[in-house]
Amino acid sequence: MSSPPDHRPAGVPDVSVVICVYTEDRWDDILAAVASVRDQSWPALETLVVVDHNAALLRRLAKRYGDDGAGATAGVRVLANAGPRGLSAGRNTGIAASSGEVIAFLDDDAVAEREWLRHFARAYADPRVMAVGGRTEPVWESRRRPAWFPEEFDWVVGCSYRGLPPGRVRVRNVLGGNASFRRSAFTLAGGFASGIGRDGDRLPLGGEETELCIRLTRAMPEAVLLIDDRSVIHHRVPAVRERFRYFRTRAYAEGLSKALVTRSVGAQSGLSSERRYTTRVLPAGVARGVRDALLGRPGGAGRAGAIVAGLAATVGGYALGSVRARRGGVRFAVAEVPSGGTPTEEPHGGHGPNGPAAGPPEEAGA
Repeated sequence: MSSPPDHRPAGVPDVSVVICVYTEDRWDDILAAVASVRDQSWPALETLVVVDHNAALLRRLAKRYGDDGAGATAGVRVLANAGPRGLSAGRNTGIAASSGEVIAFLDDDAVAEREWLRHFARAYADPRVMAVGGRTEPVWESRRRPAWFPEEFDWVVGCSYRGLPPGRVRVRNVLGGNASFRRSAFTLAGGFASGIGRDGDRLPLGGEETELCIRLTRAMPEAVLLIDDRSVIHHRVPAVRERFRYFRTRAYAEGLSKALVTRSVGAQSGLSSERRYTTRVLPAGVARGVRDALLGRPGGAGRAGAIVAGLAATVGGYALGSVRARRGGVRFAVAEVPSGGTPTEEPHGGHGPNGPAAGPPEEAGA
């Protein structure tokens, strides 16, 4: 296991990193993600690679990083998801098996910049800080952003989007694949809720981080959640996700996810974020697109149209998800994540869906 630096500021915790994986198709991406953690200027206490119900991938990674599963290669441990299939249970498995006071999460198709963990760790010198997220930049497979793709909807491809506040700021919730939490946050609020987040290649739902963060601040109203845009990762965007069909499907799925989140925690937390996004950020994006179209700049009309279409798809998904929630057709579980143990999950109810009609998936406005 790699050792943390000998000279660290007092009160700055050790950080475990969890990378959840599910398919051999991302083999090179997984290796790159792990390598980026090993190259950090602020070394991780350990890196846990959690494999989601894929025996072949589990064996291959165990061989790559140490056949005994004890992390023979530079503090890397390979684990099987101990819960139901899906990203939430994989994360909960990593939390339960980790040793650090802080647990950071990195997407399996992303690489972190060298100072990523340093900025995370230093924020936790303040004992009120319970979660810190960073900035996620897209890496387009086509090597350039599609002309029609609006920056306001970069959350569609798992990245930070136009409208997020700059710098290190207090937020309602952190963003999924580039986030960290103090271990005690999971003791207070429980783990990630299964039934909300992603499950392999199924419809790309999300929102589990938002749900957890709202649960956390309800359990600890004085908790501070931050985004520090100096903690940067670069997230690969495959060609299939550069297409309008994926854009529309992901926006629709986000509406469904919003309905699940409001079923869990209600909708009284953070409504100003969704209002600002839908009433200020998106209209400003449409106006820029129309202006660019009038000036003959490429992609302007496409971006304006995509913003309108994306908002409509999100609203439609939310409406359908709300109906399903009212009929009791959706069940999910919030895991208890004991330190060093196996996460256990219990069915979790929630409040009625009376929340925002639309908004980004991991809305970060305070």
